Amino acid sequence: MIDKYEFYNGIVLNSLINFGSNIMIQPGPCSSANSFCISNNKVGIYIKYSEKRSSPWRFTFKKSHQEEIYELSTLVENVFIVLVCFRDGIVNLEYKTLKKVLDDEYDENEWISASRLSRQQYQITGSNGKLKHKVPINAFPKKIFEVLQ
Repeated sequence: MIDKYEFYNGIVLNSLINFGSNIMIQPGPCSSANSFCISNNKVGIYIKYSEKRSSPWRFTFKKSHQEEIYELSTLVENVFIVLVCFRDGIVNLEYKTLKKVLDDEYDENEWISASRLSRQQYQITGSNGKLKHKVPINAFPKKIFEVLQ
């Protein structure tokens, strides 16, 4: 039986493979199945998904998730948090952007919410703040490949 996380990870990894050529994807250095390293550790990604059918999509970040993302950031120069919003789209946040909505003081459970109206960009809020700018719907995987070049 296929686990849900494998399905959503597959969506992200397939998008990366189809967008660019000559990339190498490896499991991340952490214990969970949520992180991956791309092209000899040039980029690390951490994937979360929401099965809610419509906006807003909410993503829970346990303390262990945030510790894993931090660990990934110490090993890989460029880290992105990838949020799969059911069938609507994929939000791509750089690590420094994540820190604007989830600070460095990890509670046991924190959250990020992604919302958007039809034909609009994603608005991101979190337990510790709100982004002042919206995230374009085409930022994934484009931003990752900008870093890889």
